[in-house]
Amino acid sequence: MSYAIITGASKGIGKSIAEILASKGINIILVARSENLLQKICSELEDKYRIEAKYIVVDFTLHGAAEKIYDWCKINHYEIKILINNAGYGLSGAFEKYTADEHTAMMAVNMSVPVSLCSLFLPQLKQQKKAYILNIASSASYQAVPGLAVYAATKSFVLSFSRALRKELRNSVVRVTCICPGSTDTNFVNQAQIGEKARKLADRVNMSPEMVAKIAVDAMLKGKAEVIPGFINKAGAVLTWLLPKSIMENGAMKIYEP
Repeated sequence: MSYAIITGASKGIGKSIAEILASKGINIILVARSENLLQKICSELEDKYRIEAKYIVVDFTLHGAAEKIYDWCKINHYEIKILINNAGYGLSGAFEKYTADEHTAMMAVNMSVPVSLCSLFLPQLKQQKKAYILNIASSASYQAVPGLAVYAATKSFVLSFSRALRKELRNSVVRVTCICPGSTDTNFVNQAQIGEKARKLADRVNMSPEMVAKIAVDAMLKGKAEVIPGFINKAGAVLTWLLPKSIMENGAMKIYEP
């Protein structure tokens, strides 16, 4: 029996993706830190859609997180045909506001874990009739963002990695898609400690996690390379290509400065 595995699946975009896939009759494996939430979601999706929903509790900031997931799937004979790397978080404010350990922990979750999961599961994905990798980046992937310096850099990495991996796998059964959402109505602003100015701007352009998830899943199943949800986010990405970098960076700094 094959499954879609979704990291960061206890809330927000990950949870919405899980529901969409379950509604399509796809068995799912949810990964996050909150066992109570995962247990509840799995029970609800199994009852509603009559699919198999499993979960594993993992802290992605800890060493060996990806290997723990892979080994667990292998022991339980769970065959993976869809890998969705959704887990991630940000830290806002001046770079020196945070310790080196705090920066590297975020880098591990946003970059190292997705790369490790792709590496570990790719041989199995290539054995399927059709297989998919969906990586969640950000509209911040397209420029340097003072005030979100390391976070934006990690998401640029995710986008670049996804596009390169897609090309490498072009003659295989595995399709790689990267989605780059902008402001989404999730807990990101609280977790990242986003300032009031940026919060107010985000409130004006927020997309729902359900809408972002729908766009993401549709793009993945259609085999698209890269998708930016929402007109405003698309326009912002175009501006980063057209305008001098210093102008875009100055604009971002005004939004995210304390």
